[in-house]
Amino acid sequence: MAKVRETEVTVAGVRSPVLEAGPAGAKEAVVYVHGNPGSRLDFRDLVARTGELARAIAPDMPGFGDADKPHPRDFEYSAPALGSHLARMLEQLGVERAHFVGHDFGGPFAIGAVLHRPAGAGSLSFINTGVLRGYRWHKWARIWRTPVLGELSMLLASEARFKSGFRRLPKDFVDQMWRHFDRRTRRTILKLYRAHSGDASVLSPLLRSLDLPSIVIWGVHDPYISVEFAERNREALPRAEVHLIQKAGHWPFIDRPDEVAALLLPFLKKNLLG
Repeated sequence: MAKVRETEVTVAGVRSPVLEAGPAGAKEAVVYVHGNPGSRLDFRDLVARTGELARAIAPDMPGFGDADKPHPRDFEYSAPALGSHLARMLEQLGVERAHFVGHDFGGPFAIGAVLHRPAGAGSLSFINTGVLRGYRWHKWARIWRTPVLGELSMLLASEARFKSGFRRLPKDFVDQMWRHFDRRTRRTILKLYRAHSGDASVLSPLLRSLDLPSIVIWGVHDPYISVEFAERNREALPRAEVHLIQKAGHWPFIDRPDEVAALLLPFLKKNLLG
């Protein structure tokens, strides 16, 4: 595996730490985009593996991880705005051609970045995320989208209650998520979920027109986004390879890291120019 290094990038006054591996300064890069309640650290293993093939980047998105978390009155926490911010982060990092790998909300963020600069997109990979036509919010999302109830749920969140929802994931991974689940991230989550419909199928024609090489990798036991949506991504990405990971949930790259890498890395290698 390649050595992973820590850097950072600042866009519009918002600082984001970044994990990197592979050739520093390369203009083509694989870009890992986390979701909720994730961070760049979710992808440390994949960044290290990918760094043997190409430059690999995993930034903290604003409002998450160890990134700056500006108040919503000063920053727009919506998928299109965060996607545009991601595209500008990559410009600052000197990336001209990006292969996006999005997980959870990282999928909409990646789509936003692709649409911000379509000519700079090399491929698009979804892990338990996507366009999701007909998606209905899971229980916690419905709570977070409801004024007052969402604020109350965040106020009452405790370490024990938080961790009880992730018993099947490795303890150190859950500890890492809890560390980042501070008051400002909880505020970000409420704003993000209230700004997003969950169904981005309106973007399907745009994505189809780009005809990007694509892969969809899905943990079949995802309690938040049903496995039926894995195949549905073909409506936006006709060329997509779709792979289901058994004995894995919403974070298959944590549940089954070797299986995910065995699918994702050959796909990326095939589509890298460098």
